[in-house]
This record gives sequence, structure tokens and C-alpha cells, in this order.
Amino acid sequence: MTKKDILELKRRMKKEACTFTKLCGCYVDGNKNIILKINETFLNLKDEEFFKYLDIAKKALSGTIGNNLLELEFAPVGEGEDSMQSFLLGMRDSKLKNEALLDRLYEKIIEKYDYTGNYLILLFHDAYDVVIKTSDNNKLDESEEVYEYIICAICPMILSKPGLGYNKSDMRIGTLNREWMVGMPETGFIFPAFNERSSDIHSVLMYTADSKNPHNELIQDILGCREKLTFVQKQNVLCDMVSDVTSEDDLKEVMESVNIELAQISDSEPETVVNEENIKSALTYAGIEENKADKIGKEYITAIDKDELPLLGDIIPNKAVKAVKDNNEKVLLKEEIKELNRKIAQAYDTEGSDIIIKVNDEKRELIRQEDIDGETYLVIPISQNDSIKIN
Repeated sequence: MTKKDILELKRRMKKEACTFTKLCGCYVDGNKNIILKINETFLNLKDEEFFKYLDIAKKALSGTIGNNLLELEFAPVGEGEDSMQSFLLGMRDSKLKNEALLDRLYEKIIEKYDYTGNYLILLFHDAYDVVIKTSDNNKLDESEEVYEYIICAICPMILSKPGLGYNKSDMRIGTLNREWMVGMPETGFIFPAFNERSSDIHSVLMYTADSKNPHNELIQDILGCREKLTFVQKQNVLCDMVSDVTSEDDLKEVMESVNIELAQISDSEPETVVNEENIKSALTYAGIEENKADKIGKEYITAIDKDELPLLGDIIPNKAVKAVKDNNEKVLLKEEIKELNRKIAQAYDTEGSDIIIKVNDEKRELIRQEDIDGETYLVIPISQNDSIKIN
């Protein structure tokens, strides 16, 4: 899914455009017990609840593609095994009305989800009547298809902070009761994916709030998809490999040099895809021996998946990108200052000159030198409209 696809869905998540039909879910405690289940017609919710739930659904579509949002493909299943793709299609087609399917998903998440504490599983169903757009992006009244999908959001339950407040029954200031509150989702998914403004039943979009430590059990054990690394994880893979050939004390400095060099390469060629050569070049620039740099370059490309290599700019920390940008701006500014000083010096260079005359381009061609009564004069024709200033 592209950023444009995601924004198209998010733009509909407001009161006047929302078409969510169903909201289901369950509240799970720290002992993996279901405390309660939710089964609501979404558009019948009270306004306060409506907007809170809508914020949660919208959050599951937020963040950076490749970091917070990963498009996943289903892994092949063995003979006789149930396909998670088929299961999710069944859930979608039931419009979340099949309680047996809902319970099976809850059970699978509760069994596999790696989380200590209370959390809430939420499921949203939507049917989006995709409007046809012309080549100039104008909308037509008729639709191409109905994109029917489900959103799953897994939200931590957060215990409110202790504090003092007014106790109405006792008519005194005292400690307030602490309540379990629903936090924004840690992870979740959207099925099917929305690619090129159409349903893609072969893909699922996963959301993770933490791109450093996404819930891999959701990817593999719950969704049954192929493992995929976020951009941040791909940065960390390189750091781990470099740590094997350098001391712990030097690692930070070496990685800063590596990232600066990668950022320089990316800045000069923004569409460069990660390859062995640019990784090797950055490592040798940082002082790592050529044979070791060559080995890391090969192993790194294998580790981050040859089938879907990211752009070089995607695996570079923002700090390094900013440092290179700031440095390039300083270099450019220095060059501009040099050029300005050169022009100033040229304009005011009067060494060896007793007379300096400045005229506009039209008058320059009319200036001539004449000898009058044995003296040499510089003659400049003037008219009544000419403005003359001496010194």
C-alpha cells in the first residue's frame, strides 16, 4: 500500500464520512482470561464513544510505511493446514457477525500474543464504495468496487494515575479510584490490503507502534505471514554485524561514520537501493578492514532480504541525514560567501585607478576619448533627462 492509499482510507474516518458497520472485541486480563466481549453497531454508538473508537481505528493506519506499517504476504501452508487468509476472508464476509469465527480469532491472539498485562482486542468492519477517479483526479458518481475490510487493533489497558480529588459521597478531598483506561494500539492489522484503490486479498497491512520491537508473533504465529523487518530493524542488523568486528568502545563512533557516509551517498543519489558496494564503501570509510567490510556487505544483503531491498535512505538514521544536510548547507553557504566577496572585491578594486566612472549599459557604448587643445579628454554624451552624480 502507498501513502496515497492509506490517506484515502483515513480521510473517511470522520463522523460525516464513516461507514463502519460493526465493532466487536474482547477485554483480556493479565491471566489471559476474557473479562467481557463487545458487540456493537458502530453507527449507533454515543458520540463520545464513536470518536474515541474512530481514533483507535485511525491510529492503526498511522506512521511511516516500512517502519510502522508493513505490508505482509501470507506464507504457504502445508497440506491439511488451515489457511489464515481463508479464515480472515470468512471473517470479513461475515461482516463480524459470526461469533464462532470471532472466538477463534480471540483465542489465537490470546494464545500467541506476547504481552504482560491487560489489553483490549478490537475489530472494525467497513465497506467502502470506492469512487471512480478520472486521470485528472476528478471524482465520478459511480463506483468501481466495494472495498470490504476489517481492522484489528490490540490496545493496552492502562491504569490511571493515583491522585486526590473531590469525593462527593463523603464530601471531602480524598484519593480517587484508579480506573483501567484503553490506550492507543500497540499493534494491529488491516485485511485485505488496499492496493491501487482495490482489494488485495493476498496481502495484509500490519501496524506496529514500536518499529524497533514489533510483535513478530503477530506476523508469523497469528497472521501466518512471512517475516518482514522494519527499516529500524534493518539499521540494527547492520549495527550488530559491525559490533562483531569492532570494540564496544569504538562501536558508536564507527557507526556514526558509517551512517554519515551512507547519508552522503544517498544525498547525491536519492533513489539508490541498498547494495553490497555502498555498504562496503561506508564500512571502509569508517576504518573497517576491506576484507571484513566485503564480508559484512554480502551477509547484510542476505539478512535483510534480497527480494525487497530498501532504498539506501530508508535505513539511515535521521540524525545522520540531518548532519549531512546541515554540512552541505554550510559548504554551500561558504561558497556563496566566497563568490559574494569576489564580486565585492571586483566592484571596489580601485588599485592604480585615479578615475572610476560608472554608467549604465546604454551609455557605455557612447563613451569616447578625444584630444582637445593638446589635452586628452573622456567624452560622455548626456541628455536633459540624464541623472548625473559625482562621488
